[in-house]
Amino acid sequence: MIMDMDMNTGYRPRLPSGCAIFTELPDLFYLLEIVFGGLVWTLVASTFIEPHNPQAWVMTVSVFCFCMTLIWMFVFGCGSHHSSRGWAAADVFYHFVATVLYLSAAVPLAKVTIEMGDISPRNATQDKYYKMDISASVFAYIATLLYFLHAIFSAIRWKTF
Repeated sequence: MIMDMDMNTGYRPRLPSGCAIFTELPDLFYLLEIVFGGLVWTLVASTFIEPHNPQAWVMTVSVFCFCMTLIWMFVFGCGSHHSSRGWAAADVFYHFVATVLYLSAAVPLAKVTIEMGDISPRNATQDKYYKMDISASVFAYIATLLYFLHAIFSAIRWKTF
């Protein structure tokens, strides 16, 4: 029989719900992930990158992670997880997958942006796109870092269950 409580202390680990998701460490990252993911999404959608493939992949990853993180935050906020071990494990898995996806999008975006910087001379529109792509690349790496930290702290929390 698996016990839900620690036999020595009577402590049962719980996943936060409601406004408590904004007070505990792994879940504090939700809002930052949404903000930086939204910035990547907006900046890439506002620019023109040749070739289109990295731009399409970055858009796919950023929109997917933005929507899934928003849904994930609502699930945790509403308490639909019922503090189960399965949800704690799923939280680790999702944030690890999001980290890998964002890294796979940030690297080609940075490569294309660096190549775009080698174009000389650039007109005003190309220069504006270049600066927006630099910002999108930086924000994509920040989002990757946030998802990675969330995955690490979620794994630590999962191990307490």
